Amino acid sequence: MTAKEVIDVLQNLRKLRKKAGFSQEEMAKLLGYKYASGYNQLETGKRKIDIETAKKISDILEHPIDEIFFEFDAVDMTTKVR
Repeated sequence: MTAKEVIDVLQNLRKLRKKAGFSQEEMAKLLGYKYASGYNQLETGKRKIDIETAKKISDILEHPIDEIFFEFDAVDMTTKVR
C-alpha cells in the first residue's frame, strides 16, 4: 500500500466516523481506550490498526471492513463468447 493509499484510507475512516456522528473520544471509549488520543493515533496513522480493531470499528460504524479499509478498482468482469 502506498503512502497516498494509506492517507486515503485514514481520510475515509475519519469521514465515515463523522458521518456516523461519533467523536474521537466516543470512538476511543467504544474501542476500550482510556483517552481519545488512543483512537486519534489510529485515525492519523501513528498506530497500526489490527484486524480485531478493524472489525470493532466496522461494527461501530456499521460499514463492511472492505468499504472502510480497502479500495477496489472497478474491473470489467464481462465474458465474451465466441
